[in-house]
Amino acid sequence: MSIARKIVTGALLIAIGGLITYAALKYFNFGHDITGSDIEVSERTTTEEEADPVQPQMPAQQKVYVNVFFIGQNDNKEEVYKAVKRQYDETVDGSKIKYAIESLVAGPRPNEREKGVYSEIPSGTEVLSIKEYPDKVVINLSAAFETGGGTDSLYKRLYQLIKTAKRNTTLPVYLYIEGQKADVIGGEGIMLNQPLNDSSLDG
Repeated sequence: MSIARKIVTGALLIAIGGLITYAALKYFNFGHDITGSDIEVSERTTTEEEADPVQPQMPAQQKVYVNVFFIGQNDNKEEVYKAVKRQYDETVDGSKIKYAIESLVAGPRPNEREKGVYSEIPSGTEVLSIKEYPDKVVINLSAAFETGGGTDSLYKRLYQLIKTAKRNTTLPVYLYIEGQKADVIGGEGIMLNQPLNDSSLDG
């Protein structure tokens, strides 16, 4: 074999060897860093379930109550005026004073009676109107409010009304019976100083 042919043959072998080496490196990925573009990452699998959307947490609505005064007994079996809490919703019940007076006239609920409270307000009493002005509140009750029960009962029902009214509004409150300002209550002629307050029955 001539020298020229040996040179050509050697060059071909070197070239073939280089191609084989390049193909091997390409196939096995030797010496090559994997980058993010080399691998496709699926963002979800076929078995992944859609998560429920996160609902914003609403602040718990604060409960509001009115106090309605009935009569009960303390630990010494003495009669006292007891404030009963009634949950109040402005969108349903209107103003606090309105809801409180209507609740008072309606009387204790069965579960409240079981706890020993009662009312001296006659069952036939009706709330004819409750008018709220910027500077006062006028409660207009039916004539049944001042009938029956005697003087002691009249005093108690008036105090129930006064305490309930004053607890549920900061405005002066006036009592009317059948549309007339009640300066005297009942056949016994109990004098009532208005607006209603703790000294209205002091004479």
